[in-house]
Amino acid sequence: MTESSQTVPLNLLATCPKGIEGLLADELSALGAEPGKTTVAGVYFSANLDTAYRVCLWSRLANRIVLLLAREPMIETAEQVRDVVARLPWTQHLAPGKTLTVDFHGRSDHIRHTRFGAQTVKDGVVDSLQLAGQERPNVDTKTPDLRIYAHLHRANLSLGIDLSGESLHRRGYRRDVGHAPLKENLAAALLVRAGWPERAKAGEPLIDPLCGAGTLLIEAALMAADQAPNLNRERFGFQGWAGHDEPLWKELQREAQARASIGRKRCKTTLVGFDQSPAALTAANANAMRAGIPALITLHGQSLSQLTRPETMTAERGLLITNPPYGERLGELPELVRLYAQLGEKAKALFPGWTLALFTGNPDLGHRLGLRAHKQYALKNGALDAKLLLMEIANHGANQTDNDSDSTTSESAGVAQKERVGAKASVTENAQMFANRLAKNQKRLKKWLKTSGVTCYRVYDADMPEYALAVDRYGDRVHVQEYAAPSSINPAQAQKRLFDALEVLPDALDVNPSNIYIKRRERQTGNAQYQKRDASGERFEVQEGDARLWVNLRDYLDTGLFLDHRPVRRMLNEMASGKRFLNLFCYTATATVQAALGGASDSVSVDMSNTYLEWARDNFALNKLDLRLHRVVRDDCFRWLETANAEFDLIFMDPPTFSNSKKMRDTLDVQRDHPRLVELAMARLAPGGTLVFSNNQRRFKLDEALSERYAVDDITSRTFDPDFQRRTNLHHVFLLRHKAQG
Repeated sequence: MTESSQTVPLNLLATCPKGIEGLLADELSALGAEPGKTTVAGVYFSANLDTAYRVCLWSRLANRIVLLLAREPMIETAEQVRDVVARLPWTQHLAPGKTLTVDFHGRSDHIRHTRFGAQTVKDGVVDSLQLAGQERPNVDTKTPDLRIYAHLHRANLSLGIDLSGESLHRRGYRRDVGHAPLKENLAAALLVRAGWPERAKAGEPLIDPLCGAGTLLIEAALMAADQAPNLNRERFGFQGWAGHDEPLWKELQREAQARASIGRKRCKTTLVGFDQSPAALTAANANAMRAGIPALITLHGQSLSQLTRPETMTAERGLLITNPPYGERLGELPELVRLYAQLGEKAKALFPGWTLALFTGNPDLGHRLGLRAHKQYALKNGALDAKLLLMEIANHGANQTDNDSDSTTSESAGVAQKERVGAKASVTENAQMFANRLAKNQKRLKKWLKTSGVTCYRVYDADMPEYALAVDRYGDRVHVQEYAAPSSINPAQAQKRLFDALEVLPDALDVNPSNIYIKRRERQTGNAQYQKRDASGERFEVQEGDARLWVNLRDYLDTGLFLDHRPVRRMLNEMASGKRFLNLFCYTATATVQAALGGASDSVSVDMSNTYLEWARDNFALNKLDLRLHRVVRDDCFRWLETANAEFDLIFMDPPTFSNSKKMRDTLDVQRDHPRLVELAMARLAPGGTLVFSNNQRRFKLDEALSERYAVDDITSRTFDPDFQRRTNLHHVFLLRHKAQG
């Protein structure tokens, strides 16, 4: 390319993550380009070839740099697209024997698939080349010489050459990116928003207390060392372009290499990363080596709870920046609430006068820091909405509230942060009352727990209206169920109260946050209470009397063990000696285990779920029960009762309140259908036998006709242990027997 052609202004487009278009425009201007119109996730600009190359090499924020060849309105059909493409002088862009690929984005009523759109563009290129007497090019989707960009949106077609090739965020230093990685150009944008380029020039230090694979640290080091982010990139898209000027490109590379060499030597900035994962630190170290800046970064294997300020770091100002996990699933929150609170505590105790920059997809978690955000920036992390919160960490002695600029009002206005160094972030007055109630309930149950040997029990059940939770202990683990708030409650306020509760739970119950499992319990229809929430397979063994039972606190709404039915299972154990036992709607057959250990001669357990029947078999195996004597049957209980001909001395029936499972012939409503169910069960009950009928319909009323036909004893009030005596409508239990003849 001639010297004059190097100065010809080119029309270009730089794409980027949503939310940083303004930053990208500023960066383009600083690199010598002339920014024009800003669009969603992109900036149009003009520049000569020298500057276009410079942008590819130096842009820390762009994804792609596209040399625009055409922008045509009123394009809808494939024929129109092909005609526009065919009119372009492709011999100036694709040399003979070179390969190509087309990245097509968008659609129209006539072009509904990107593959079809790409094929149409390719056909137009072939038409143009063949008309000019050039041979038909081959397509290479992996490593093409020329990557063509095509975008069709609202009948506007844009065509161009992708000068970047692979997205510019892929600097080349990351191999093992780990879980949910932060893209390099988004990390760079966070650093720019936090003022890091200016801070680095002033010699301020930077710490990432949860550094993971080190992306924030490495991008910060590249900025501090004046190293082009794509200096070590193996290939750019323009290198296979027919208009490429290799001498010009080599000159720009040499300039960048010289600047990086000088910058690394002059860099006096301290950059430190902490993480408790050895694998993450190994990846961070390897990434820093590939980026060419290993000497600029120091890594420490420490958890957030162990975080200390390096003795040599005496700067009064600095940047604490991190991208902690933020819990895309409800079950991840217990650990994260404590993590964010701990981060706030550490920041205030160790780094007064510094700035904390926190990037999170859950701003409500950010509010747990106990610091006010003076600036917030809405961004995207992939498809997820996220925010960058910038917080000034006050010097010791300065009061701070725990409200962000957009946080909900504290339930206890005026509760100030404790001023002493290292003090734990304050919680609201109501949250402290919740913690006190937990401790009080635990103390109240202490004597009963000691004498009964019970290890799985309810500690709290919506005792306080503000905290609508059920809290159950399973040994050293805690299972929390959040009752869905009514529509009259502000969702943000309900979320804040949940986070308050999760923050105080670990200390109140002396349990590790990683051993707290949380779920949201809403009104369930059909078989919803049995539906899988996760697939961890994380189960563990608990003891109930002589029974050993498997429970799973993570994967399902219910855990495999209904705690409120503990007295009923104990009663079945005592009644079962020598009896033939039938368990209908058996779930995980914990009642059958108790009956078998109580001496039942044999048993049948019926349920429709293969998952829970397999769980039942595992419970049987755990207790060394003979599967020849204790059988499980997969069937609809109605159907099974209608066709069975065996008799049983003891029957336990605990149907769901409602079910519309596809495996059933009809829906089940326990209030409506219990007369028929009871009649069918009583037909299988031997003379002198007992049917234990239980259900969890809060307003349940037993059909009067059943009381007239059978001997019925309502024992509900006798089936609640001390941990469930606050809410004695959780279930209803009846004993039914045949009336004596005579």
